[in-house]
Amino acid sequence: MENGPSVAARPKSTGVGRIRVAEFVSAHFGVLSILVVFAVLFVFFSLRANAFFTTENLLNVGRQVAPTVVVGTLMTFVITTGAIDLSVGSVVGLSAAALALIAKTADPLLAIAITLGLGAAIGFINGYLSAYSRLQSFIVTLAALTAVRGAALLITQGYSTPITSDWILEIGQGQFLGVYTSTWIAIIVATVGWYVFSQTRYGRYIVAVGSNSESLRRAGVDIRRVQLWAFVATSVIAAFAGIMTAARLASGSSNSGTGFELEVITAVVLGGTSLLGGRGSIVGTVIGAMTLGIISNGLVLLHIDVYWVPITQGLILIVAIFLNSKLFARLVGRAR
Repeated sequence: MENGPSVAARPKSTGVGRIRVAEFVSAHFGVLSILVVFAVLFVFFSLRANAFFTTENLLNVGRQVAPTVVVGTLMTFVITTGAIDLSVGSVVGLSAAALALIAKTADPLLAIAITLGLGAAIGFINGYLSAYSRLQSFIVTLAALTAVRGAALLITQGYSTPITSDWILEIGQGQFLGVYTSTWIAIIVATVGWYVFSQTRYGRYIVAVGSNSESLRRAGVDIRRVQLWAFVATSVIAAFAGIMTAARLASGSSNSGTGFELEVITAVVLGGTSLLGGRGSIVGTVIGAMTLGIISNGLVLLHIDVYWVPITQGLILIVAIFLNSKLFARLVGRAR
C-alpha cells in the first residue's frame, strides 16, 4: 500500500519535469544554441591548435573581443526595439582619431570626455531622426556610417596619430589581477547592461517597444524617448570602444572599426536577439561575441588565410538570421 501512491506519482512528476525543461529550452533556445556552438568550437580549436588553450592566448582573445562585447551589449537594446545602428564602426574610427589628435595638446581626461561627447552627439542625431522624424533607422545610420567615416578621414588626412599618454594607454594595455583592463571594462559593461535590460523598467520598455509599441504608447510611455536614449547610449559606448582600440594600438586611425558594425550585429543576432525586435539577450550577445573572437583567433592559429575570417562571419550571420526567422520557428513547431 505504501509503494502504490509513490509509484503512481512518478510518471506525473517526470512529465511535469519534462514540460518544464521543454519550456526552458524554448524560452532560451537562442542562448543555448550559441552556447553549444561556442563549446564545440572551443574544444575543436583547443585540440587542433596547440597555442589556443594557453593563458596568454585566452587573455589576448578577451582583450580583442572587449570592444565587440561593450558595443554589442548596447546594440542589443537598439535591435530589440526593432531598429538598427550601422554607424558604430565609423564612430569607432572617428573616436579613435579624435582622441589621438585631442590628446596631443589637451589633458587626457578632457580628450576622453570630448570624444564621448562626440559619440553622444552622433547618437542623438541618429536617434532623433529615427524616433522623432520617423525615418528608417537603417537608412539614417547607413548615411551616418558614410558621413562619420568621411569626417574621420578629413581630420586625419588618412594618417595615424600616435598616443603617448600613459593614462590613456592603460585602458587598452594595462592589466589588473592578470587580466587586461579592457576585458574588465567589457565585463562591467555587460553586467550593468544585463541588469538594466532584465531587471529595470527601462529594459521592459525596450522589449515592449519592439514587440507591442502601440500598447506601450497607450499606457502613457514616450516610446520615442526610449528609442532615442538607446541610440545615444550605443553611440557613446561605440566612442568608448574607439578609445579602447586606440589605447590598445597606441595610435588613433580613421581606419579603425572598418567592418566593425557587421561583427557587432552578428554577435547580437547570434545571441538570440531578433532583428524584428521584441526579443533580446545580453548573455547571448556576450557569448556570440566570444564565439566570433575564438573563430578569428583559431583560424589564425591554424594558419588559415585571414581572408576567410570575414567570409566565415558573413556565413554565420546568415545562419543566425535563419535561426531567428519565422520559417525556422514553424519547422521547430512541426517537429514538436
